[in-house]
Amino acid sequence: MSEHTSFTTEEIAGLLKISKLKVYDLIKKGELPSYRVGKQMRVDLSDLEAYKQNSRSLTSTATASGHGVAASPSLSASSNEAIGPRSSQLHSGKTAPVNIVITGQDMSLDILATHLERSLPSARPLRSYAGSLDSLIAMYHGESDIVSTHLLDGDTGEYNLPYIRRLLVGFSYIVVRMLTRSAGLYVRAGNPLGLREWSQLDQPGLRLVNREQGSGARVLLDEQLRLHGIRATDIQGYQTVENSHLAVAGRVARGEADVGIGTEKAARIIDGVEFVPLVQEQYDLVMVKQPGREGWIAAVLDTLRSEAFRNELGSIHGYDLSETGTIIYETP
Repeated sequence: MSEHTSFTTEEIAGLLKISKLKVYDLIKKGELPSYRVGKQMRVDLSDLEAYKQNSRSLTSTATASGHGVAASPSLSASSNEAIGPRSSQLHSGKTAPVNIVITGQDMSLDILATHLERSLPSARPLRSYAGSLDSLIAMYHGESDIVSTHLLDGDTGEYNLPYIRRLLVGFSYIVVRMLTRSAGLYVRAGNPLGLREWSQLDQPGLRLVNREQGSGARVLLDEQLRLHGIRATDIQGYQTVENSHLAVAGRVARGEADVGIGTEKAARIIDGVEFVPLVQEQYDLVMVKQPGREGWIAAVLDTLRSEAFRNELGSIHGYDLSETGTIIYETP
């Protein structure tokens, strides 16, 4: 294999048999040098081999000294460590850019990453795609710096904060409103089954296409089924899973399912699908407060409140930006 060979983050995850979020964590900590090609992060073969050799050396040293087998640098390092410079930059005397991992699936996060890259030259935003619960769990493990979440607590009718408080126990964090948007049902054109309410999902023979566990849409569905006394096992297709709103809407449009859960935006992109709005969901950002992060957290808030960002986001149908940039909650 040529020394000029490079790999995507997905390929690195497969080669090392670790999660993609862990790859981002290695990049973030400066343990795995990377560079960007367009919107894609890549790692050279030589840097991958150097990282593996370094891990082997640490393991051999720990074993020889009688302290047992050491974990890889990414597993043994604290999630609160400062981001270290890449080795090539240490020799050049340059300061490494601060990698900021932004986790979530909505396109608004891609726009945020682009604006941050322009306004904060010292930062390098990295995008990771995961559902709301998985994003918060990644933050708990120190694998993400900004996460998005739209999780409904059915008992209180409140979005996000009940989950954030339960998952980020002991953390200091700030929650900021990104946007508000409609969520509801995808149905076939003309709504042949007349689906207008959550309670109608128990119709015999109704075929559902679901979202993956940990996604906000899956949590929304599960909470509504619980509140309406509908058993998931009684719904045909509950175990049929797609990983995006567009994929769910597409299955409905092709007649492979009668109904799916998602947001209005996807229904406007896919022909043959109608959208039945049922809730207004709050889509929020969470950032953990730590020493040294004050600068880029302030830059995120400034970006969210900027006219340029709001104008670009406002061109996308279905987003309510009236509270964008508002701090919803902040720990002392």
